[in-house]
Amino acid sequence: MLPYPHVKRFNMSRLKVSTLMKPPSKKTAYHHGDLRSSLVETGAEMIKEAGIEGLSLRKLAERIGVSRTATYHHFNNKNDLLCAIAALGFIQLQHVSNKIFDNKTLSGEDTFRQFVFAYIQFATENASIYELMFGKTIWKNNNSDQALRDIAYPSFNYQLEMTKTWQQQGLLIKDENSLRLAQVTWGTLHGIARLLIDGIYLDTSHIDEMCECVVKVFIQQQQK
Repeated sequence: MLPYPHVKRFNMSRLKVSTLMKPPSKKTAYHHGDLRSSLVETGAEMIKEAGIEGLSLRKLAERIGVSRTATYHHFNNKNDLLCAIAALGFIQLQHVSNKIFDNKTLSGEDTFRQFVFAYIQFATENASIYELMFGKTIWKNNNSDQALRDIAYPSFNYQLEMTKTWQQQGLLIKDENSLRLAQVTWGTLHGIARLLIDGIYLDTSHIDEMCECVVKVFIQQQQK
């Protein structure tokens, strides 16, 4: 289960925003000291190509052009690598959220709307990474490491803080428990994302309509 721990707001300035979604070349060049970043970014691309099962430290070493032994200087096993890739996914998603909430020209409703659209877009455009971030491979099997938890947990808490802000602005129901409302809001977005990723909703032309419907449902509930 993914918790909502009470921790401080996620501070992007303390973390390096990776070029996680930038496709690497088949033989990724790296400079001295950059091998770990190359392993994580190339591993992410391999997951996008062939899924989690298609990734191994041996295949990753071959893709980059280093010895398999070199990969073990940075990751003890595949699970360690998956946690690092998931962590970068959370950083990327948080970066997207921060850009929206730092835009002071947006109204509260437009901020909520852009967040809904951006979340679904991130999930559908990076389906394999999203599945790793929130799926059972890491969380249900209790395979997360401390480095991932240090990034993921504040990201979850940030969703709660955003919900409180929307409540204070009168955008979402003020007298509803903030934690429960954050869980329901996120659950709605996550559910739509999973339906699209799993192929249950094949007509992606309706994504915008579904996102707009989410916005109207939550806002109109407050207006009633």
